[in-house]
Amino acid sequence: MYDIIVIGAGVVGASIARELARYKLNIAVLEAGSDAAAGSSGANSGIVHAGYDCKPGTLMARLNVQGNAMYDRICKELDVPFRRNGSLVLAFNDEDVFQLERLMVQGVKNGVADLRLLPANEVLEMEPSINPGVVAALWAPTGGITSPYELTIAMAENAADNGVEFYFEHRVESIERKENDKFRIITSRRDFVASCVINAAGVNGDVISKMAGDDSFIIHPRKGEYCLYDRKWGNMVSRTVFQPPSNMGKGVLVTPTVDGNLLIGPNAVDTEKRDDDCTSAEGLAFIYSKALESVPSLPGDGVITVFAGLRAIADEGDFIVRPSGVSEKIIHAAGICSPGLTAAPAIAREVNAILTGICGPLELKKDFNPIRKGIKRFRDMDWEERMQIVKEDPKYGRIVCRCETVTEGEIVQALRTKLPVNTTDAIKRRTRAGMGRCQGGFCTPRIMEIIERELGIPMEYITKKGGSSRIVLGRIKDFLEEGGEL
Repeated sequence: MYDIIVIGAGVVGASIARELARYKLNIAVLEAGSDAAAGSSGANSGIVHAGYDCKPGTLMARLNVQGNAMYDRICKELDVPFRRNGSLVLAFNDEDVFQLERLMVQGVKNGVADLRLLPANEVLEMEPSINPGVVAALWAPTGGITSPYELTIAMAENAADNGVEFYFEHRVESIERKENDKFRIITSRRDFVASCVINAAGVNGDVISKMAGDDSFIIHPRKGEYCLYDRKWGNMVSRTVFQPPSNMGKGVLVTPTVDGNLLIGPNAVDTEKRDDDCTSAEGLAFIYSKALESVPSLPGDGVITVFAGLRAIADEGDFIVRPSGVSEKIIHAAGICSPGLTAAPAIAREVNAILTGICGPLELKKDFNPIRKGIKRFRDMDWEERMQIVKEDPKYGRIVCRCETVTEGEIVQALRTKLPVNTTDAIKRRTRAGMGRCQGGFCTPRIMEIIERELGIPMEYITKKGGSSRIVLGRIKDFLEEGGEL
């Protein structure tokens, strides 16, 4: 029995859970995946958008700019990397320049600070690798970059530290309204009862809404594919470089990441499948060809991984943050496509305001703690710090992931938070073990051994990302004794 159940543990659901954890409320988060940020929030560009490309007057525009302004404080509280590296939108002809002028007017209306139109010479001074055919660029210094999965996990961990309960691999299957004006949420594992339901289910937001009897909107999944380069290429650009947007999105970007890599993408492909995270040769070739238009020296090799994520495009053309028409105690936070990562903290405050308007003032906790300390990064320590931490805990003296210099101590620390962690992907999102050049080829078996030792999960039941994604079928001796063949 809960006062509030949040459906979805992406960046929006986690942000809402953290915001509401400030109050004396009994809160649970239900997530179909095996971890926070297991869906779209873990597969996007990590851009904190300035807010110039949202249509003025929309909820999307207001919450983008509000959310952007909150990032410095929130990332400091949560010990998450964030850098205001700024963004450039490039123009290569008169039509592009017209687009930049339109974006600047929009940005000013939306309240974006310090926008400027730069001539070609200033653009090339800032970013020498940019196509010398550039004629102008829109400069937005308030744009930034973060780690989308680290931010989502940090929000969820802070919410859990403040009393919110998370239930992973609990897919919602139906919602029933009870006679006492409460809701029974039936999941793939157990049933829950709540006084209020917050729908933050991403690309499944309309599916959850229909379960509650509300068919007022439709979500159309739109896939975006990405290529991630080795750190060797991480300094090709310092700012996030865009091309003029289209009606399908913000276009293919080239950007550094907070971890020192280089990222290009996404394309925009509408799909009927809500779990379509596959990449295609055609999609990746398109991304590379478009990125070359911005940075002609972009190498054809050096890509260490490719991935895809889904954006939740609502038929209303704007964010949907409002009570449901069937019950004011079902609150939608749906259709949160780009700039959803940027807007997430402001969306959480919007949901808080809606909830307060429905239920009256909420009682604050006296012991709410907004501070969350991240895992100590051995890679980022100097020699003296490394010697000291190894002295305190010898596990930090054993390197597990060579590519990212991740130690056993960091992996053990990741397993000991209040948020459940039991897959190799969950370890990867928290420590970067497996995110380097070899993509886990060296460290995965050792990570599995640590999970088995620390959590008591037999090796053959450890998964990559939950569900049926087992990594090994069994121990060779047992497998052969049962009649298996190698």
